[in-house]
Amino acid sequence: MAATEKRVTMSHGETRYFEAGSGYPTILIHGAGFLSGADGWLPTMQPLAEQYRVLAIDCLNWGPGDVFNQEFSFPYLVDHVREFMDVLDIPRANIVGHSMGGWIATLFAYESPERVHKLILVAAGGAATRPLQRMVEFKVPDDQQITDQISLRLSKVDIDIEPILESYLDKAHDPEQVEAFAKVMRHMTDPLTRQRYNTLRRLPKITAPTLVLWGREDKTNALELGEQIHAALKGSKLVVIDDTGHGVPQEQPERFTKEVLAFLAE
Repeated sequence: MAATEKRVTMSHGETRYFEAGSGYPTILIHGAGFLSGADGWLPTMQPLAEQYRVLAIDCLNWGPGDVFNQEFSFPYLVDHVREFMDVLDIPRANIVGHSMGGWIATLFAYESPERVHKLILVAAGGAATRPLQRMVEFKVPDDQQITDQISLRLSKVDIDIEPILESYLDKAHDPEQVEAFAKVMRHMTDPLTRQRYNTLRRLPKITAPTLVLWGREDKTNALELGEQIHAALKGSKLVVIDDTGHGVPQEQPERFTKEVLAFLAE
């Protein structure tokens, strides 16, 4: 069930993704950090791939793929997932989103309910109106920070990490990549964006069965936000993991996959 790195050509150019397993398609959408990307899901893909076709996608302007270097808006990020499904001929899928990925997944489920079988929101963004200060003050990490973080992330994955590490170093050294990413950060931290694309008014319209998965000690998106999301999503299931912060899939990979598989099997 080893994951394979692949590329797909879309309207903006190439996007990287990882794929493993067979069965019902399940798409994983990562969070917002400069060093976030599809490879962040590698430690959790194998157990999921034993039962599902799992696809971890780089969001638009993340990862080593081509950039979409123009002024940004959330519709680009959401439609990037939809186009990915269209190009791979995936009419419907389970959608799993962590942090920013949860924000994108929520908007996707609201806009395209017929494309979502089950929805899993992990410490999802989009409910808060305030921007995160570290996104407002975005800075490119230095080479040592990149090396340390990527090496730690993939330390337990049976994969050659050098190409992945090099892709992040190349991205940090490429002014066009950095500026394209900065445009996403500027859009996400704009107060008008936080209001216009807030998920709370959309949640009651979402019809897909939904699991809301949260760390009790989350300092980025407080548990209160998870409880609000759960309350607004009729029939949703809330699971709170003790002694866990914002990075649920990274901090608790076994518990994460256990809860996801149990929900998908219901």
